Parts: sequence; structure tokens; C-alpha cells
Amino acid sequence: MLSVGIDTDMTAKPRFFSNYLRTTVLMAALVALLAIGGRAIGGLDGMLLFGGLGLLMNFVMYWFSDKLALLAHRAQPVGPAEAPTLYAIVERLTRRAGLPMPRLYIIPSTAANAFATGRNPRHAAVAVTEGILNVLDERQLEAVLAHELSHVKNRDILVATIAAAVAGLISTIGYVMQWGLMLGGRGSDNDNRSGGLAALAWIIVAPIIALLIQLAISRSREYGADASGASLNGDPDALADALMALEQTQTVRPYEFGGPATAHLFIVNPLRGRAAALVNAFSTHPPIEERVRRLRQMR
Repeated sequence: MLSVGIDTDMTAKPRFFSNYLRTTVLMAALVALLAIGGRAIGGLDGMLLFGGLGLLMNFVMYWFSDKLALLAHRAQPVGPAEAPTLYAIVERLTRRAGLPMPRLYIIPSTAANAFATGRNPRHAAVAVTEGILNVLDERQLEAVLAHELSHVKNRDILVATIAAAVAGLISTIGYVMQWGLMLGGRGSDNDNRSGGLAALAWIIVAPIIALLIQLAISRSREYGADASGASLNGDPDALADALMALEQTQTVRPYEFGGPATAHLFIVNPLRGRAAALVNAFSTHPPIEERVRRLRQMR
């Protein structure tokens, strides 16, 4: 196992904090976009209404996102008796990271993938597919699990889940407003016209911007977890090798559960096997090639 020394830490830390600053700015942009829509449509009352909906969505996702994710992917709980190697690796990494032991789950899928979920380290869960246990060797599996535990330690899951929820709320409101404008009256008052134009502009533009912001947050968190996971594991090449192996299996063994709503949770995009390659701007994950290149630089 390689040792990640001082030079690696000096390289990883600026990227780590840069990713966090970027995430903060993007989250603020999402909230601002929601507020602007409320203001354009209903003035101060509309802004308060949209803000209240955003807070409600955040509350629901904070408390129930882990349960919903595990249920959607048919994850089954396991312990040291059912998965001794998996349990031993996670137990070793959590001690090294100073984290409580998360709940462990196995997903009954031949696809090779993994994700972490939970609102904080004390309520975290790590789920891996049956496929990843067969595709990766123990060294690579440990690197993947270090990546997922870094998500837990950095509280990335909560940030990404809330971002996805807010982006989804903006899109849903946009669809509702679209029907409202179509079915509403066609008054000739100038104020009504300007308000209608502002609402129409928000309906068209806001969901696209919200989606791009959400995806940018997801990609930023993946880079951060790659860097901190490689530092935790002490073997950046192992994670690079694992990512390449997982990417190669996506088209051969497509993932059959879940959908776009939870794609951001996984270490590699689980939808790649179902559709043509996505344009980078509309992907929940950074390009594997770039992730591997950054990890190779951490040697």
C-alpha cells in the first residue's frame, strides 16, 4: 500500500476547500433562484411561500432521505456474519477516520457500484452491490469504501440530497405554473403582462439552471470525496484502478434499480449502462478520465 505524504496533503487540501466553497456558492444560487421565482410570480407573499416550500422539502429530505434511498435500491442489511470482509474493511477505515460504524447493506444487483447515505455520521449507511464484491479485489474495494466514508465524514450526502430536492421542487413549481398560465385569464393590464412575462421566463429558464447547479454540486462533491478518500486509504492508485474497473462494467452489467433522482449518490453514474454517454454538463459525475488523472497526481 502506498503512503500519501505531505506533498499529497498539500495538493488535496486546497482542492478540498475549493470544492466546499464552490458547493456553498452553488447552494446559495439554488435558494436565490427559488426566491426570485416566488418574487416574480407572487411578490413578497410568493417569495415567502416558495421559501417555505423549500424549507419543508429540506426538512423531509433531512430526516428520511436515507430510508428512501435504501428502499428504492432494495438494499438488505448485513453484519459481520453475512459479509465478514466488507465489515472488517469498513470497521478498519472508520477507526482510522474517527467515524462511528455505519450500517452496512448489500444491493441484490450484478452491476458494480456503491453509495453512502444518511444525514450525518451517526446515522450513516453504506450500500454496495453484489456485483462490486465480485468485480473488485480487496485493495480496490477498500479504496471505494474509503471514498464513500469520506462522503459521510464531509456530510456530502445531505448537501447533494437537499440540492437535488430543491432543484426538483423548482422544476415541479415550473410545471405547475406553466399550466396555471395556460389556464389563467389573459388580462390586458400592463402590470399583468409584465408579471406574466417574468413568470414565463422563470418557468423556462429556472428548471434548466437548477438542474445545472445540482449537477455541478454533485460533481464537486465527487472530486472532494476522491481526494479525501484516497488520503484516508493511503492508496490513490487503488481508487483510480477501481474507478476504471467500475466504468468498464457499466455497459456490460447495467444497474436495474432506482433512477435519476438517486444517481448522484453512487460512486459512478449508475445510468450510464441504460443510455448513450451524457454530455459532461448534464452528468451527475465528473468524467472518469479526469477523476483518474487527479488521483494519479496524488502519488
